[in-house]
Amino acid sequence: MPKIVILTGDAAEDLEFFYPYQRLREEGYEVHVAAPTKKKLQFVVHDFVDGFDTYTEKLGHTWDADVAFADVDPAEYVAAVVPGGRAPEYIRNNPDCQRILRHFVNEGKPLAHLCHGALALATAGLLDGRRTAAYPALEPDVRAAGGEFVDSEAVVDGTMVTARAWPDHPAWMREFIAVLRAKAPVS
Repeated sequence: MPKIVILTGDAAEDLEFFYPYQRLREEGYEVHVAAPTKKKLQFVVHDFVDGFDTYTEKLGHTWDADVAFADVDPAEYVAAVVPGGRAPEYIRNNPDCQRILRHFVNEGKPLAHLCHGALALATAGLLDGRRTAAYPALEPDVRAAGGEFVDSEAVVDGTMVTARAWPDHPAWMREFIAVLRAKAPVS
């Protein structure tokens, strides 16, 4: 069974972790959760409140990380996913997270990210010349990293599939699964 790694950490957006985790398992992939350390992760729920200029944050579910970034051999995985939330703000500084992301981009393997996940790729120098969606407030970050920000529910750039946030899940996963079926099908 082909394996996919989700790169995340504490304060990942609850829906942006669980939707791809469950959807990819439903497709028949073995999904591993990688984080800075192997521990129980605390996710958060972001929502919108009338009158607020930004989103709110509440505690979400917890989930165990299967493996620490330092112990991930990316060659064992056919694809990677980076959920959003606040986790990308700090996992982006982890050299092993950057190593893993570079492997997927350099090898042309399927890679999906959404929302603030773009921050992890920007820090690793992987958005230069790429088209990507992200949370709209990150447009300046994407441009500063040399990427082309696209305000769309699903952007496909080669084997990289991106989206703005959890409301885009259906289109984002539909496109990512199409890339997976072409590049790394389940037998």
